[in-house]
Amino acid sequence: MEQVTHEFAEFLSTIFPFWDKITKEEQLLLCRNTHKVSYTQGANVHGVSHACTGPIIVISGKVRAYMLSEDGKDITLYRLFPNDLCMLSASCVIEAITFDVYIDAEVDTEAILINSAVFSGLSKKNVYVENFALKTATARFSEVMWTMQQMLFMKFDKRLAVFLIDELARTGGDTVFLTQEQIAKYMSSAREVVSRMLKHFSSEGLVKVSRGEVKVLDKKGLKSLL
Repeated sequence: MEQVTHEFAEFLSTIFPFWDKITKEEQLLLCRNTHKVSYTQGANVHGVSHACTGPIIVISGKVRAYMLSEDGKDITLYRLFPNDLCMLSASCVIEAITFDVYIDAEVDTEAILINSAVFSGLSKKNVYVENFALKTATARFSEVMWTMQQMLFMKFDKRLAVFLIDELARTGGDTVFLTQEQIAKYMSSAREVVSRMLKHFSSEGLVKVSRGEVKVLDKKGLKSLL
């Protein structure tokens, strides 16, 4: 039997907890049907062709998952950063995914793409693979529901405070390096609304707004809004 020495073997073994629950032949099959892809800023990663793209793992860069309304307005569902994995791009693997999710590269991005048919076949044969796929998708659904809950029931000052605090937790430091337009897109809001609230936060001494960035001056004050 051929040894599993494929270039993706070590990487996939660290990503998938079911790795030792599938056979060597299945490990090799998965490796052979995994490849690197590159996307330029703004490129569509999944959704436009309505094809089952397959599981996506971000290596570098970042991507944004969103839904489109009938009038073309988009709602950001979540964002993916290096080492994040998305299963909502694999609707053929998880048949419960019945809504259209679009994924675009926010910046130049490199990712790992796994053949959807091969992963789907393994999922149907192996309960550990199926459980992983469902568990991963469920975690993303939780993020989607949290996003919807914020939009429907949370006042905007609280939503913006949550966004800024989450960004600081993700990147470290005290500054969010995003434009007001980007913040509005990620929050599925209007730039004018974000601008007004940031001006209010600034007048309260919570933040300092500069071109392309927001510096948090009083993190405890922001948290008091939550």
